[in-house]
Amino acid sequence: MPRIAICAPAAAFTHEDAKRVTSLAAQEFPGAELHFHPQCFLADGHFAGPDAMRRDAFVECANDPGFDAVWFARGGYGSNRIAADAIARLDRHAEDKTYLGYSDGGYLLAGLYRTKIGHPVHAPMPADIRRDNGEDAVRRTLAWLCGDLSGEEPGLDPHHPTVALNLTTLAMLCGTPLMPGLAGHVVMVEEVSEHLYAVDRLFFHATAHLGGIAGLRLGRISDVPENDRPFGTEPAEIARYWCDRHAIPFLGEADIGHDSANRIVPFGLAPKG
Repeated sequence: MPRIAICAPAAAFTHEDAKRVTSLAAQEFPGAELHFHPQCFLADGHFAGPDAMRRDAFVECANDPGFDAVWFARGGYGSNRIAADAIARLDRHAEDKTYLGYSDGGYLLAGLYRTKIGHPVHAPMPADIRRDNGEDAVRRTLAWLCGDLSGEEPGLDPHHPTVALNLTTLAMLCGTPLMPGLAGHVVMVEEVSEHLYAVDRLFFHATAHLGGIAGLRLGRISDVPENDRPFGTEPAEIARYWCDRHAIPFLGEADIGHDSANRIVPFGLAPKG
């Protein structure tokens, strides 16, 4: 059964939430061993400790041969500040691990995917325990790590590799050394807490860098703030508009988002059969 290291590359976690996650795992997944790195609980302004501490905690977890997986405690902001330096410090023990998270954690997942280190996976994080029905989200990832694949996004394409990223994260990755080549991929995106005009602007930038992909699928665009006037176009229309501008096939909806229903998407090709 898996031994799972948990670190916080972005914002801090709490001891209370760690106890809730640990309790759920002990009751329902007794074979899974969870180890929260002490760095998870540090605070340095917005971040879970200074950049160097967050970097070193991730590297320590990834390079430890005793762990099978590295699970990001939560998103927020900050993984981009450490990702390149952290990935450059990984050794052979990091190569076969599974790395799980989403949102801001996408910077690390993308960088790992680009360098072909480990197995990046878009998946619910321990911080999702705070959401309504958040136990279901945490349970989904723990079950997946223990071999139950029923929590995967149901439309994974066995013929095309897939990635799933937050739209802001994807747009910020474009043009940076962390951005993987996505030609031939199905790209799933989701967003939270952005005005629709900002979603439109993010698609303007991201789709300009996605030439040659197999298609784009749209996850949930949630908690959209109210603007001083209606934008006049719904998220699916926005996505389709920018896909059409760049000759990208728009493939419809994806069951991912910043919520407890967020499904699991392993990067790359889905297993056949």
